Amino acid sequence: MVLIVKKNILITGITGFVGSHLADFIIKNKKQCKIYGIKRWHLSSMKNLKHIFNKIHFFDCDITDPISVENLIRKNKFDIIFHCAAESFVSPSWDHPHRYMSVNYNGTLNFLESIKKHSPKTIIHIPGSGEEYGEIYKNEIPIRPETVLRPVNPYAVSKIAQDLIGYVYFKSFNIKVIRTRSFNHEGPRREKVFGISWYAYQIALIENRLMKPNMEVGELNDRRNFTHVKDIVEAYWLSVEKCKPGELYLVGSEEDEKNTFTFKEALEKLIALSKIKNIKYKKVPKFTRPTRVPRLIADTSQFRKLTAWKPKILFDDILLDTLEFWREKVKKKDFI
Repeated sequence: MVLIVKKNILITGITGFVGSHLADFIIKNKKQCKIYGIKRWHLSSMKNLKHIFNKIHFFDCDITDPISVENLIRKNKFDIIFHCAAESFVSPSWDHPHRYMSVNYNGTLNFLESIKKHSPKTIIHIPGSGEEYGEIYKNEIPIRPETVLRPVNPYAVSKIAQDLIGYVYFKSFNIKVIRTRSFNHEGPRREKVFGISWYAYQIALIENRLMKPNMEVGELNDRRNFTHVKDIVEAYWLSVEKCKPGELYLVGSEEDEKNTFTFKEALEKLIALSKIKNIKYKKVPKFTRPTRVPRLIADTSQFRKLTAWKPKILFDDILLDTLEFWREKVKKKDFI
C-alpha cells in the first residue's frame, strides 16, 4: 500500500498519551499532512497538546454517539483515521464494564459504520492490546498472532471485540482496516494510574519532600515487553503504509532478555535513578487486581520484517524519560 505524502489525518484520542505522541510524530516527519483531532467540548484536557495546539484542526465529537460520529465522517473526507481513543486503564474495567464496551467496541463500530456509508476509501488503524491474550502459559511464550485469547478482565474483552468488529467490516464491506496489537509502551504523558508512571510519580513527590520515602505498589512479578511510546507511534504510521488490511500484526520490542523486564525490575531501576537513596516500597491490596496477567512477551518479528521498523529507545531511557516528565510536573505543581 503506497501513500501519497499529502493526506488528511484524523486522530481520535489525540489528547491522550499515544494520540498526542502520534500527532508529534506526524507534525515532525510528515509535514504535508493535515492533522485533525476530536475532543469532547469542554471535557477534554489539552495539556498534552499545548506545544502543537495551533497545528491541529479540532472537531467536537463523542465517539459513543453514532450521530456525532456519522456527522463527522459525512462532512469530512479523511484519508487515514488513527483510532487511538479508548478506555485503556485496566483496573476500573471491573467496576465499569459497560463503559469500556461502550467506548472501545461501540465507539469503533460507530466509525466503521460511518466509513462504510460515507468514506469507504478511508484507511482506519485500530490499535489493539497485548492484554487481549490474558492468561498465557509459559509454553506459549513468545506470543504470536495465532496464540489463543484468554482474556481475564473486561478491558481485554472490549479490545477483542473492537478488533474483531474491525475484521468483520474488512471481510464484509472491504473497509481498509489495519489491525495491530501493541505490547506495553511507556514514556512521558502516561497517566500516573499505570505501573511505571505511578512509580515515577511517587519518586518525584519523594524527591520534593511531598511524601515520605515509602512507595505503595501493586503486583511486581509480571513480566512484559516494554517499548517507548515514540517508537510505537512510528510503528503505527508504518502500519498504514505497509501492512495489509485485515491482517493482524503484533507490535513491540523483541522478545529477548534485553527488552523484557518485570515491574519489580523497572521499579528498582527507577529507584536507582532517584536522588533519594533510602526509598522503600510495599505491595498494598488496593493496587492488586482480581486477576493477573503474569507474562506478555510477544514475537513481533513479522511486523518488523515487513516494515523494517525496530525500537530505537532503550528501556533505561524509557524509565528516565518517564521520571523526568514527572519531576517537571511536580516541580511546576501540575500533578493533581
